[in-house]
Amino acid sequence: MRYILFLFFLYESVLWGSFNATIIDKTTFLPIANAIISDSKLSIKSDQNGTFVYESDEEKLHIKAYGYRPYKLNIEDNGTVVKLEPITVKALYLSFWRASNNSPRLKEILEIIEQTEINTIVVDVKNEYGSTSYKTSFEKANGYGAHEDRTNRNIEQFIELMKSRNIYTIARVVTFKDELQASNNPEYAIKKEDGTIWRNHDDMAWVDPFDKRAHEYTVSIAEDAAKVGFDEINFDYIRFPAKTGLLFSKENTEESRIQAISEFLQLAQERLRKYGVFISVDTYGNVCWEENDIGIGQKIESLSKYADYISPMLYPSGFSKGSFGLENPAEHPHAVIFKSLKNIEHKIDSKRLRPWLQSFRDYAHTKIAYNYFEINEQIRAAEDTNSGGWMLWSPSSKYKASYFMVEEKSVLTFDSSRGNQEYID
Repeated sequence: MRYILFLFFLYESVLWGSFNATIIDKTTFLPIANAIISDSKLSIKSDQNGTFVYESDEEKLHIKAYGYRPYKLNIEDNGTVVKLEPITVKALYLSFWRASNNSPRLKEILEIIEQTEINTIVVDVKNEYGSTSYKTSFEKANGYGAHEDRTNRNIEQFIELMKSRNIYTIARVVTFKDELQASNNPEYAIKKEDGTIWRNHDDMAWVDPFDKRAHEYTVSIAEDAAKVGFDEINFDYIRFPAKTGLLFSKENTEESRIQAISEFLQLAQERLRKYGVFISVDTYGNVCWEENDIGIGQKIESLSKYADYISPMLYPSGFSKGSFGLENPAEHPHAVIFKSLKNIEHKIDSKRLRPWLQSFRDYAHTKIAYNYFEINEQIRAAEDTNSGGWMLWSPSSKYKASYFMVEEKSVLTFDSSRGNQEYID
């Protein structure tokens, strides 16, 4: 009997690997508590001393901690001290049409990264139309022609280039706004009251966020992006349309909307776990100020249960006149970002907040251009709230290196005529 038990435990030790390690900050050497350790099936967290023990039949684990780059632990590294590299994400957005490896705009961004503190690129993998910037392995999307307008013919080369320069990579994946998917699957497209497919102001159809087929579709594309090597998946349009009078497959209530978005994120978390990628979600800026879901299924509390980072789109031009007690919010970029992030710090750790910032002309109020001062005031607000970084949105993906050079930032002084702090060049 003892011999049989011995053989059983010997078999178990071969089948199951026992991982143990201590996780510390690479720069401070302090332990990292609550780091997330995962194989393809389960996740655990490190203790207050940064240590963990994990039983797994897989050859590698993935380690994530908020404010750090992801880390892969192989079985031969068992028992080691894992040093995570801290990162405050400072990102520039690279649009779908400029995602080619030979794009002049990509080269400009790489030069900016070389010269400044920018360390991250957000690139479209699936856009609002439903097109993918490279040919994924997801045959259903390819069957709809999602890859036909692809702008990157060698995504492996792109990822290899980014890793060689230690650039953090975020794949932007548009979720429920998807003309291709909706037009090819009218049975689960969002409908008008007359039963025809609804399209928004830019003539794009959406898929029903209640429908699990829509969940599977987008998560499959996100999984491919994780597989090719992106560090993070950023879900945009992960919401219901901000419009009433539409038909869905379920009763459209706040509770049901929140549940639908949560179920999508839960599926994404489960499917992406084995790749060790972070998950972030984009929200309306108003989500920072409302206690309800503002009719779109987004609340900080429910989103943060499954997503690692929350990215409110805090474009000052997106707020109406009178917001924050300001006649024209676009003229007060620091106040908009600072007050919005401070307003939700009781709901989520500031390290998990990474706002989208505005890098385009004010379209709503005074039409002022957003240049050095306006952009850096937003960045300053993100830093003043100890957020996990920021992402800058320019529809054209055009940026100026001089805006991000620390040594060239001028001394701040107060300009009472503008009612804000002003950089003096």
